[in-house]
Amino acid sequence: MAPVVFISAGEASGEHYGALLASALSRSFAPKGKTVELFGMGGPRMQAAGVDRIVRAEDMAVMGFTEVVLHLPRIYREFRKLKRAIRARRPDVAVLIDFPEIHFRLAKELRRLGVPVIYFVSPQLWAWKQHRIRLVREYVRRMLVIFPFEESYYRTRGVNAEFVGHPLADLPLPSISRREYARHASQIRQDQWNHGPYYRANLPEGIHSVDGQFRYELDPNKEWIALLPGSRVPEILTNLKGLADAACLLGNQFEYVIPLAPTLTEKQIANIQYELGDWMLPENPPRITFVHDARAALFHARAAVVASGTATVEAALIGNPFVVVYRVSPLTYAIAKRLVKVPHVAMANLIAGKRVVPELIQRDFTAANIVQHLSPLLPDGPARESMRRELAAIREALHAHAANRPAQSAIERVAAIVVKEVESLSPAPAATAESAQTVGL
Repeated sequence: MAPVVFISAGEASGEHYGALLASALSRSFAPKGKTVELFGMGGPRMQAAGVDRIVRAEDMAVMGFTEVVLHLPRIYREFRKLKRAIRARRPDVAVLIDFPEIHFRLAKELRRLGVPVIYFVSPQLWAWKQHRIRLVREYVRRMLVIFPFEESYYRTRGVNAEFVGHPLADLPLPSISRREYARHASQIRQDQWNHGPYYRANLPEGIHSVDGQFRYELDPNKEWIALLPGSRVPEILTNLKGLADAACLLGNQFEYVIPLAPTLTEKQIANIQYELGDWMLPENPPRITFVHDARAALFHARAAVVASGTATVEAALIGNPFVVVYRVSPLTYAIAKRLVKVPHVAMANLIAGKRVVPELIQRDFTAANIVQHLSPLLPDGPARESMRRELAAIREALHAHAANRPAQSAIERVAAIVVKEVESLSPAPAATAESAQTVGL
């Protein structure tokens, strides 16, 4: 019988890991003559990797206290759909990737059904909601963490935790050349990105109509600044205006690239572009290009402005200077400020144990402040070189920890753990069923 694995991820970063893990699981079971059956929640990359998507990650990607409340009916509808699928298909093992608001509830259901739960990418319990450690002890068989300090945090609290390395630390630097990346970005079709009326009615210099398709000519000879507003529509719309205002202040001496997550739908992208068009200054707007590949954008950019999240780890590993920004609803921020127990917001700063990159959070997140902190990092000089050295140290720390393990990537280690867990299961012998009858179970 084919092994059955439930695999679930929400945000774009987790969905990326989920896709890599799905492929690794298929490879791991193949030499054993088995075809693994994968189903759960994820994005298009997970689906392409062979996961039967019961629920689309993009339909569940809501964050913040007040934001979640507004979408509760849809969230609960999709959650119930997942539970029905789990009960019907009874997986051998479940792998839950980050996304704690949904996954702790799923873990409870899985535990009730007797499905072992492997949690990959720890919720940041060391930062806030530390009382949830009880849920981890109760519902999670193994916690697989991607930052070295998390292993000791969990183990001292009675959780079977293991540091597997950071998946992003295993990735080589982008190999695409700057000129090729510019050419590829310039050929993105209108029906993929260019939906907004800003692009149809207010075409700035540099956008041309070629065979009925609008094409933006991203100039490989100019310096680029990457603007990363987040992966989910609410946070993108909350953060993007400040980034666009900063681009307007910095002006057309730079070009600006905005990577958008593959979990976004065309309708969501259209909405983002519509909003961006409304925010642009009517005269001489900055040259902005939407792109697919965030890592390549960070690699080829002179510097970046990055919304707090996994993208800050990507930016640190790439090594170009950046500034961290973030904004949520006032109520969400007020509650989080009372609950969060760490000295920094950006993961890069938490890994370093000090303020390596500037953090502009909530009221400090203004276009003027972005320009003030970003400008010293753009020319060659002490500020730029100092940050590059600090980022190299962070990158080396993550690589060093990963290198101390056997010759496997982080994803391969997770896959090996899942396979071992599946193989440890065996059908209950007939005597067990008889014994259960005897005691009235």
